[in-house]
Amino acid sequence: MVPSYIVRLDKMPLSANGKADRKSLPEPEGTVNTGVEYRAPSNEIESRLLELWQEVLGISEIGTAHNFFDAGGHSLKAAELASKINKSFNSGVSIREIFDNPTVCDMTQHIRKAGQKIFKAIEKAEEKEYYPVSSAQKRLYILDRIDGNSTAYNLPAAVTIEGSPDLNAFKRAFCELIKRHESLRTSFEMINGEPVQKVRNTIEFDMGYSEINEENISNEIRDFIRPFDLSKAPLIRAQLCKINESKYILMFDMHHIISDGISSVILVKEFFEIFKANRMSALRIQYKDFCIWQNNMLNSAEIKAQQAYWMNEFNGEIPVLDMPYDYQRPPVQDYSGDSITFMVEEKLYTRLEKLASENGATLYMVLLSAFYTMLYRYTGQEDIIIGSPTAGRQHADTENLIGMFVNTLALRGYPDGNKTFNGFLTETREKVISAFENQEFQFEKLVESLNITRDPGRNPLFDVMFVMQNMGIPQMEANGLKFSPYNLDRKVSKFDVTLEAVEQNGSIRFNLEYGTKLFSGLTAKRMAGHYLNILKEIALNPGIKLSEVDMLTDAEKEELRSFNNTSAAY
Repeated sequence: MVPSYIVRLDKMPLSANGKADRKSLPEPEGTVNTGVEYRAPSNEIESRLLELWQEVLGISEIGTAHNFFDAGGHSLKAAELASKINKSFNSGVSIREIFDNPTVCDMTQHIRKAGQKIFKAIEKAEEKEYYPVSSAQKRLYILDRIDGNSTAYNLPAAVTIEGSPDLNAFKRAFCELIKRHESLRTSFEMINGEPVQKVRNTIEFDMGYSEINEENISNEIRDFIRPFDLSKAPLIRAQLCKINESKYILMFDMHHIISDGISSVILVKEFFEIFKANRMSALRIQYKDFCIWQNNMLNSAEIKAQQAYWMNEFNGEIPVLDMPYDYQRPPVQDYSGDSITFMVEEKLYTRLEKLASENGATLYMVLLSAFYTMLYRYTGQEDIIIGSPTAGRQHADTENLIGMFVNTLALRGYPDGNKTFNGFLTETREKVISAFENQEFQFEKLVESLNITRDPGRNPLFDVMFVMQNMGIPQMEANGLKFSPYNLDRKVSKFDVTLEAVEQNGSIRFNLEYGTKLFSGLTAKRMAGHYLNILKEIALNPGIKLSEVDMLTDAEKEELRSFNNTSAAY
């Protein structure tokens, strides 16, 4: 077996019982070993493409013959790479073409044959009293008007700090961020029956401070996360909590209407740059400029073609997932939720990656296909829609902006019981690539176009979500302080079920979020066990029919045997 990474250590970290402590092993940096011989660039195009490969993948020792996906690429990174290639080469490279030309050598030949397509930068808007909102912002604004006391669309995060931070220095850093990003000083209101955004030139920002005991952290976080008034900027708040002389927790919260997951990472990274007194390049455009550009794009031929793709996807009767719920669905959607975490260890992780590679797919596609399989086994339905978010930053000019860019893809799959998993994975691969190629048509516009009869107890189009997280808040050190992510335990679920997958240290951590008004904790735990068993089954036998995939746990099999034992005394 060829190792993916080689890292030299002065000594092996050990656990309390003397065994190797895997969790303490350092992350590999800058190198990748996929068993492919290094090949240097031979011309200017290859040199520039290789720089983009290295930038997107975050590795340096990669050559022109290395496969983008074998080196750590996935669907979201492919979208980012396509955006950067198109800006650098005035080309029209699509995500599908990244899959078809996954090496620098292949892409060089493709660019030479394809010719040029003029890259159009997002223009800076003229200054006005107010500006239009994006499609996603409009939906979030309407949801807030329906239930303004909800925190379902808050985006809280926290970091643990080792050391003794300066509250005033932290406040100055946040104020600089608010000054840098217009979205952090934007408010929303209705004008002429339409939601609009107003950007304040200056704004007051006050940072909270408290001193608490370790056992009161959960209560402090719960009290910190509270509803925002969208008419009052800033829609961001922060608080520093002192646990003891050398341990603090920094909490911050933003409303989803001005932020998304990547924005949270940008905010933390830029916070550290400001905190370390490092200079950052000025932002050429702001989020409002993107909104105007997006709204102007809605009537373009390109977006019309994407709309046609999605309308064809949802031609005919649209399925409603009928899960075996524990409780009756509330008449009005309730966001009460909970979550459980479970892991896929290294051996199974390696098999799943091998399965993806052998089928020209990504790990995301394998895990999504397994999720379809589980839902099919629960419901018997062979026409299922799963929601999956995409970064929504196809245009290279949006790379460093804080704002709400996320679009949601409604992925319609057909997990027929007679299909093999390999065959279904091939279908899912094609479905995902096509969806990503048409991702600029906004989910909100799709719902409008389909003219769906709305059920106040459900989300439009789908009730389950699959998320592959590939970008999180990193560990950092600055000015004698060490920062590391703090996991928040939120009791919220925007969908019936959301399955989130995170790759980390040669394993996969899953977070299964579920609506507590629909499922019990015991059912959610069983669901996690069933999904794990499906992953084990397909890894060992990818040619198995979906109808034959065994997802029952050993305990459930024993329970069935006991139940079917007619000779037992009662």
